[in-house]
Amino acid sequence: MSDPTHAPALKATRLGRQFAGRHALRGFDVELPAGRVTALVGPNGAGKSTLLHLASGLLHPTSGAIRVFDEVPGTARARLRTAFLAQEKPLHARFTVADTLRYGRELNPGRWDQAAAERLVRAGDIPFHARVGSLSGGSRTRVALALVLGKRADLLLLDEPLADLDPLARHEVTALLMAEAAERGTSIVMSSHVVAELEDVCDHVLLLQGGTARLAGDIQDLCDGHTLITGRADPMESDGLPRGFDRSAVVHAAVGGRQVTALVRHPAGAPPLPGADARWITETPSLETLLLAHLRADRAAATRPAAGTEAAA
Repeated sequence: MSDPTHAPALKATRLGRQFAGRHALRGFDVELPAGRVTALVGPNGAGKSTLLHLASGLLHPTSGAIRVFDEVPGTARARLRTAFLAQEKPLHARFTVADTLRYGRELNPGRWDQAAAERLVRAGDIPFHARVGSLSGGSRTRVALALVLGKRADLLLLDEPLADLDPLARHEVTALLMAEAAERGTSIVMSSHVVAELEDVCDHVLLLQGGTARLAGDIQDLCDGHTLITGRADPMESDGLPRGFDRSAVVHAAVGGRQVTALVRHPAGAPPLPGADARWITETPSLETLLLAHLRADRAAATRPAAGTEAAA
């Protein structure tokens, strides 16, 4: 039996899930390390929410397997170690805030941290006697996050946790999550459509596209393994890149006017710019630039005619 203290926070093996014959997730393998803050990103319909529901045990795989700390999601041991915040942030509208926290305490005896939960509520100036149904979207989000943090779980699964918060509240909540990860070694997987707000919070990333994992790994390693290049477009080449450039290393290239910008993948320690010269501007891409390039490359591949199609036409 493996040591649970060294088990990955989440591991998927040939994981797949269908709804009415439609693939929300297509069999893929991925492993998210424990003690890290993972950004779960991808376009609408990529399978982010489905993956989080599977990890929480609210859904079951159609094929393959998923484990949290080597436990089957939904079992008593897995539930003890995980806390899930759904995108809808479901709460009992008739409960007061105090009732809601008391409910959390009674459902999680032994590990509940009332002080931590109350601090998050007080920071938002939310009255404890107020009914949840009367609160604004941002205040309801704070109460929902208070339940998640109060549980003191080892893995937090957060589906768009910052969507209803104003910029100041987002900053405060992300600081709380970073402190949770740093002080307690809590593993966090959080989805968001706003990649820029995850870059300073997360140190690991999982990019889903079309129901499968397109990119996964340590953010710094992934960014260091790519180079963003900008230079004068070659008018004789359709992609604007210079003749002789190793196009097998190009993730995505775009021409704007007389300039071409390309994201190039290269192995660690390898020359990043085969075929380019000193006139090209090179830089390490941001996380947002990296992910957008991979998503655009996938979209371009999906719309490209199949081999023989043009000839047949």
